[in-house]
Amino acid sequence: MLSRRHIRIKVMQLLYAKSRDIDLSLSDLLSRYQSYGNRTLELYLFNLQQLIETAHYSVRDELNRRAKYSPTEDDKKFTPKLYQNEVLQGFLANGTYNKAIKKFHLSGRTEGDTIAHFYRKFLETDIYRNYLANPNTTTNDDRQVLLELYKFLYKNEMFDEAMEDFSTSWIDDDSLVIGTTKKTIKAMPSDAEFIYDFTEEDKLTFAFGEELLTKTYNKDIEILELIKPMLKNWDAERVATIDMISLKMATAELLYFPTIPTKVTINEYVDVSKMYSTDKSKEFVNGILDRLMKQLKDDGLIRKEGRGLIE
Repeated sequence: MLSRRHIRIKVMQLLYAKSRDIDLSLSDLLSRYQSYGNRTLELYLFNLQQLIETAHYSVRDELNRRAKYSPTEDDKKFTPKLYQNEVLQGFLANGTYNKAIKKFHLSGRTEGDTIAHFYRKFLETDIYRNYLANPNTTTNDDRQVLLELYKFLYKNEMFDEAMEDFSTSWIDDDSLVIGTTKKTIKAMPSDAEFIYDFTEEDKLTFAFGEELLTKTYNKDIEILELIKPMLKNWDAERVATIDMISLKMATAELLYFPTIPTKVTINEYVDVSKMYSTDKSKEFVNGILDRLMKQLKDDGLIRKEGRGLIE
């Protein structure tokens, strides 16, 4: 679920918070970092919950249709298969999802009126109407309509607002959470273990961020002294805060993470600076890191494990 890019961004944000509050200690930052993993899982589960609750509203829709004094032919033919199909029910039957919802205290966190709004709007789409009109839907059709429902949800402004209200980290983690939720739907009805806890790969990625945060924080002065000569006509104090943090984190990776190729490190921080800093940051960060990498290599300070890791 977790990617190194998202972890790098989270570490960058924590170091930025430190630049704004000098009283923040390393233990404070590490504590905040530890809570990040749970918040990401909560967001992911909350996304799944919105999907499942919206699909479940089809059961109420059937009851309302049956209660009509003069039901239409469409009302008579209607079935709540959006929720009761084998794909979704097989996923729920495993129980891992429900355990996770309880673990993170998400029961009752969905707004009934909001779910009703999502369902009614989805009911107006040709995708759902065609699905309902097909009496011979396949397992693939069931899975595809759930994917379409989720796509409908995350493109909805009200959904976006609900996610932001739920967690401020949604703005940074939306692509990660959306991608993971889509992967889960595609894997249904199997109930992936990462719903309940991090996978071993996630744990390694998370540990990478913890070490990156610690190294960058503890080696701040030494790293800055390595960067300064590369700035040429720039004073370190004039460099944009995010750019300087990116340079320091990248330098830490070059020096202390022997299994990460230098090219990967430079490309990652160029992209991060492009996303979070100024228009000129991409070229600035790329130029500084390119010169710095060559100097560190000449000085014998970059020691990478494996062939071809130094570009």
